[in-house]
Amino acid sequence: MTMAMRWLRHLFAPSARHRFPDARLERIAAAIGEGERLHDGEVVFAVEAGLPWRALRADMAPRARAHEVFAGLRVWDTRANNGVLLYLLLADQAIEIVADRGLHARVSDAEWESVCAAVEAGIRGADMEHAVIDGIRRISALLAVHCPAAARALDEIPDRPVLL
Repeated sequence: MTMAMRWLRHLFAPSARHRFPDARLERIAAAIGEGERLHDGEVVFAVEAGLPWRALRADMAPRARAHEVFAGLRVWDTRANNGVLLYLLLADQAIEIVADRGLHARVSDAEWESVCAAVEAGIRGADMEHAVIDGIRRISALLAVHCPAAARALDEIPDRPVLL
């Protein structure tokens, strides 16, 4: 893919709001809330239509942008360092998972990559909402094994998805 084609895809990407209207966002938020009852982690879903101009000009990779979003949304700011970002960049049809440092020794890269692969396959199959909810459920299942719910788990980050 040429740089010019990528620029066009990002500059003319359909809005995230169009792909994720309020009813979809509510169902995704409900899936996050349901999952968080099973574990002590915090899951955030963020979707972006296309890269911001400065990131596009720098030819930023989706992974690098996901790390920026992780920091900007303060997903790292949990008491147990167990936040997880599921990031979707629509223009590149890229899905990234960024997990906080408290999860690095517990969940393997292969496990995260498996979740990403499943979500990517679902997105390409055109059922974006189902793919995202399935990804959230897979993340929650991993966290339930590696960070089971404590007796009085706090909800430190809102469950509502973020449109960037």
